[in-house]
Amino acid sequence: MIDILVAPLLGGYYEILEYLSAHVLTCLVPAFFIAGGIAAVVSTGSVLRYIGPTTPKPLSYGVASVSGTILVVCSCTILPLFAGIYRKGAGLGPAVTFLFAGPAINLLAIVLTARKLGLDIGAGRALGAVVFAIVIGLIMAFLFRREEAAKAAREQAAARDFAAGMTEDGKPPFQLVAFFGLLVAILLVGTMQIALVLKIGGLALLLGALVLVVNHWFERDEIRNWMIETWTLVKLIVPILLVGVFVAGVLKVVIPEYWIAYSVGGNGLLANLIASVVGALMYFSTLTEVPIVKMLVDLGMGKGPALALLLAGPALSLPNMLVIRNVMGTKKTAVYILLVVAMATVSGYIFGNFFA
Repeated sequence: MIDILVAPLLGGYYEILEYLSAHVLTCLVPAFFIAGGIAAVVSTGSVLRYIGPTTPKPLSYGVASVSGTILVVCSCTILPLFAGIYRKGAGLGPAVTFLFAGPAINLLAIVLTARKLGLDIGAGRALGAVVFAIVIGLIMAFLFRREEAAKAAREQAAARDFAAGMTEDGKPPFQLVAFFGLLVAILLVGTMQIALVLKIGGLALLLGALVLVVNHWFERDEIRNWMIETWTLVKLIVPILLVGVFVAGVLKVVIPEYWIAYSVGGNGLLANLIASVVGALMYFSTLTEVPIVKMLVDLGMGKGPALALLLAGPALSLPNMLVIRNVMGTKKTAVYILLVVAMATVSGYIFGNFFA
């Protein structure tokens, strides 16, 4: 009896240890500083110009849907970035599109999927991720259009304060590009699979350049606000995130892998639904969803459920759900989860039966 209880608890404990060692320093920490920088030094008008509630849909959803192409982030690392732009005034639809697209369509994940699982699944994942990101965002914006209209009205004054080529405090755009470019580069180098010496050297150079940029172009109050906003996001997200990671580790022990493979062996609707739900609940580290799905395919998983898991898994996880609820509320989070699971299920079913 004791062993039955201890094994899941140890699973949760080891999952937290693995998460902290593999992700916090290289992924989550840079993401928090990027999100804090967005909140502290990017004007509300800047955000609203590109992904605000009143921004033309082709621009706002286009920007949000391709945002994940260069970011090698998981469903948890994207959270501080999502919280940062949403709190800053981004429209619900574009913000949700960014939330889904960020971990779903980075180039490394698409290339790795095509190499390990075949060009057909790789192409299906790439196309499905972009289309789903936009469709889910549009549906969310439509369902909550009244709230979005009220939000747009509140933000009109802030949008009018935006001056072309300048932020509200007069900081030139090239300074912000250099600042956020270095932060994104730190995130990317930290996630690269390269020699440790090269990684440390690259990070040292980028951090040195970031220090020079901040010292020369940012006021003391701006730096202070940056740290405050970053810490605010850490307090909002990390406690809930760690609880979710622990529970996900427990589920890995409780749910046998052979049961998953057995349940999703065909391309039927139920198999795709199971794959989508399991993918939505499980936590996948950055790029680890590909070898896991490859293992399940080798055990007999159908191609349709494989695609469904690849679409739902990177975009959702139990830790991710708990944090999203803190950011945008229970109702919106529930709708978002249902949309992701439903669309992943349908796409897997269509792919498995007509294209695989």
